[in-house]
Amino acid sequence: MKNIVTFFLVITFQFGFATEIDSLDLNPFLKLPQFSNSLLEDCDACGCSASGGSMGFASMLNTNFIGIRYFNQSYKSTDGLYSNSPWYNENFNTLQLWARIPVVKRVQISALIPYHFHNRETNSGTQNISGLGDITVLGMYQLYQTHKDSTLFIHSLQAGAGLKIPVGKFDATNNGSVNPSYQVGTGSWDYLLAAEYVIRRQKLGLNTLLNYVIKTENDKYYQFGNQFNYAGTFFYLLKRDAYSIVPQLGFAGELYESNYQLGQKVRNTSGDIFLGKIGFEVGKDKLSLGANVMLPIAQNLTGGNVEANYRWSLNFNYSL
Repeated sequence: MKNIVTFFLVITFQFGFATEIDSLDLNPFLKLPQFSNSLLEDCDACGCSASGGSMGFASMLNTNFIGIRYFNQSYKSTDGLYSNSPWYNENFNTLQLWARIPVVKRVQISALIPYHFHNRETNSGTQNISGLGDITVLGMYQLYQTHKDSTLFIHSLQAGAGLKIPVGKFDATNNGSVNPSYQVGTGSWDYLLAAEYVIRRQKLGLNTLLNYVIKTENDKYYQFGNQFNYAGTFFYLLKRDAYSIVPQLGFAGELYESNYQLGQKVRNTSGDIFLGKIGFEVGKDKLSLGANVMLPIAQNLTGGNVEANYRWSLNFNYSL
C-alpha cells in the first residue's frame, strides 16, 4: 500500500511542475477546482455513519451547489469460525442532502446530511435498520492557485478541517457482530483533516486528495479506529452544444485503525481497501447529473471476515 501511495505522489508532482501556457476554455461550472467523487468517507469500514462512502464531498462540475445524492455499498461477511462458515450479504444505502457554499474569499463550506437504510442477511432472516445519520461539515481554504494566463498548467492547493456531529443512533448491541459498522451513527464527535491538489492542462485534469479522520469514544465506551484516505481522479472536459460532459477515471484507498471498547483494542477491526473507480458528470445551465462506480482491487477488512463487492452513486445538483 505504501508503494501505491508513493507512486501516486511522484506522478502527481512530476505532472504538476511542467511549464507551458494554459489554453483551457473553461466551462462556467469549472471556474474552481473541485473535490472529485472519490474521498472523505467518514464511514467506519462500511456503512455506519457513511457520509461519502468514498464518493466525495463535492462535484466536478458545480463550484457551489445544493443537491441530493443516493449511494449504495455492497458487502458480504462471515464469522470465520469454520472453513465452511456461510457468507451473508450486507447492503448499506444512503440518501443524502449535500451542499457546497462559499463563505468568504478563498473559503468554502461543504455540508452532508444523510439518511441511512441498511439491510443484511443473518442466520435467522433479514435485519433492517434506518434513520438519520451523522451530519458532517467541512471547511476548505484555498492556499494557492496559479493564474490561467501565466502557465500551461493550472495548479490549485486547498486544505481544511471539519467536524462530524453524532446525530445518528448508535446501537451497542451490534458491537459483537462480525461487522460492528452496521449502524446509522457512530455516537461520537469525530474530526476531519483534508488536503486537495488539482492540476489541469487544457481539457485534461488530475484531482488528488488526502484525508484523515480522528475518531473519539462515544457514550457507550466504543471508539471506531482513525481512518486515512487517499485518492486520485483523472477527468476530461467535453462540450456538446449546451451540454458539458466530464468522464472520470481513478482510484481510492482507505486504511482503518483498530476499534476500541472500554479502552481495549477490538481484534479484527483494522484493515485497508484499494478501489478503482469510473464515473461521469453531465451538466446544462445550472443543473447537473453524476454517476460513479467503485470496484475493489485489493482489500483486507476485519481480518478477512468482511469483503466489499462494489459501491455506486447517483447525484443531482443545482448550481448556486
